[in-house]
Amino acid sequence: MQIRPGHTVTYDIVATEAVRAVYVGGTLTFARDRDTRLDVGLIKIQPGDDTSEEGFNCDAHLPVADPTKPKPALEVGTADKPIGADHKALIRLVYFEGMDKESLPAVVDCGGRMEFHGAAMSHTWVKLGSPTKTGDTEISLAEPVTGWRAGDRVILTSTTRQTKTDEKTFRPTVRDLTQTEERIIREIRGTTLIVDRPLDHVHVAQDGYRGEVANLSRNVVVESADPAQARGHTMYHRDSSGAISYAEFRHLGKEGVLGRYSLHFHLARDTMRGASVIGASIWDSGNRWITIHGTDYLVVRDCVGYQSVGHGFFMEDGTEVFNVLDHNLAVQACGGKPLPQQVLPFDHNEGAGFWWANSLNTFTRNVAAECDEYGYRFDATATPEFSLTLQVPGPDGKRTATDIRTLPFVRFDDNEAHCQRRHAFNFGGFGTAPRSPNDRGPKAGVAGVGPDNEHPFVIRRYKAWDVHWALHPRPPSVMIDGLDVHHAHYALWFANYDRHAYRDVRLNDISVNPDFQPVGKQPTAAEYPGELKPVDDHPPQTIITHVIPQPDGSWKVRGTATDNGEVKQVVVNGLEAKAQRGDFAEWEVVIPADAAKTRLQSKAQDKAGNLESHAHTLGQVGGVWQPMNPATTTAMTSP
Repeated sequence: MQIRPGHTVTYDIVATEAVRAVYVGGTLTFARDRDTRLDVGLIKIQPGDDTSEEGFNCDAHLPVADPTKPKPALEVGTADKPIGADHKALIRLVYFEGMDKESLPAVVDCGGRMEFHGAAMSHTWVKLGSPTKTGDTEISLAEPVTGWRAGDRVILTSTTRQTKTDEKTFRPTVRDLTQTEERIIREIRGTTLIVDRPLDHVHVAQDGYRGEVANLSRNVVVESADPAQARGHTMYHRDSSGAISYAEFRHLGKEGVLGRYSLHFHLARDTMRGASVIGASIWDSGNRWITIHGTDYLVVRDCVGYQSVGHGFFMEDGTEVFNVLDHNLAVQACGGKPLPQQVLPFDHNEGAGFWWANSLNTFTRNVAAECDEYGYRFDATATPEFSLTLQVPGPDGKRTATDIRTLPFVRFDDNEAHCQRRHAFNFGGFGTAPRSPNDRGPKAGVAGVGPDNEHPFVIRRYKAWDVHWALHPRPPSVMIDGLDVHHAHYALWFANYDRHAYRDVRLNDISVNPDFQPVGKQPTAAEYPGELKPVDDHPPQTIITHVIPQPDGSWKVRGTATDNGEVKQVVVNGLEAKAQRGDFAEWEVVIPADAAKTRLQSKAQDKAGNLESHAHTLGQVGGVWQPMNPATTTAMTSP
């Protein structure tokens, strides 16, 4: 099936007969007033009349798109008109004889616009309201939820870890003896869920240490039709656009195949600035949940990742910057094998909820639970064959050669890990061999390389409970402002106290050692910040995530700002935005029609006086707002 440029097709049926391929050069939109189902081998969104089943491999160099022309589009709902809760849109990815099993089936955006938007939820996951006992069928939530329905699949995260010293509980993977439980909602009464079967385990909820309840069900679904035969995958290439909200991606990801992930943003740099994945459910993945590869300014918020082979929320090549990972839940990222021809040779793919090699990103309010190896993993290990000096974009959008070990966080605030049978947060440790006893000296992992004294790593309000190793801090130049470790074997493990500063540290129920075999002496709170003299001389970054038309012709513009300091102001087309959450982490402004016309631009300034120089710019083309940033005219290649 081919939809040529200039044509729009509305898909409005439930069909069980599979179609080999749909090539979208125009617009394919799913009906919103009824249920729909499409079984298909390939959906390819690309300008022109191409009908090839190839051309979207990871090493493909697509022609540079013209940002002034309308993009072909797949619309399974849109941000302002999602698929309503009374209907379901289902795409099932089907393998056809003769297809390349390493590439297909798939949904791939090669310079078009790809949208998946289901019915919104007030929360996709919440904390437990009160403890549960074995045999309970009622689950108390810590806060009310809307958008959850009878029949939805939920998980309760484990609050008791496998213990390395107990052969009865420790297994090759957490999935072998898990205490995370799946249930179906039968009824919702206020903040209480009634589920279909009694619980098999106790789930803790007390004194600030609580498990989570997450909803996996959405009414917009992309799935593999037969995961045992051939799993599908989804991918955005550079010069694409679109967003995802409250959609479900299940049984996707090709195990052991590079670049074939459940959700993959591939070498987009800032050509997709403004794209977001909000409220998505990604579960039973054979190859990661969300991979951010050579892509900047992506917002991933309120997502639930459950069961993956390999790292879950993953940044692939070490050049990714200014991405925002906020309020995501990572459960059971399990060990896999290193992928063939992977970019970073030191990644062992052992199963981290969140994995990155370049810290110049924002991590806030995330939780990692019951992953095989790590809750959080920063890994940047030089090898004779691989240099960590890479071409990295700066705040001005220009790429310069930079040792990625020297780049601090934009923000790392309010993150939590629990029920980690090994590392809650391995922060730059180990070496080229996994868990080698020879890689614990001062030159292990990041090899003593880190940011300078004026731009340290800053970790605020990090919490780890019911874990083996709570924090393994190896880089120099680290400020920890708030550390809460409860019920752990080790709190600080093989710490490298080269220019470290700690305050507001709470260690409780540490069974083996609160500070095991450090390099140097742990600083006291009275010495804080010690040798470190942090300076805010980097500008904030803004990302416009939503542009919603209003009845009077104006536009409601929403977005995100992030900074290593405090954001003072966000301005869109000269009008000040209002903060919807602290420090403009989420903001909103209404732009009158005469002030918007065909261009929107956001800029921020922080309280130190730094003004964003690489503003986010959108242009209206064919009635659709799409990125207009300079990199849209620059081809990108893998480092």
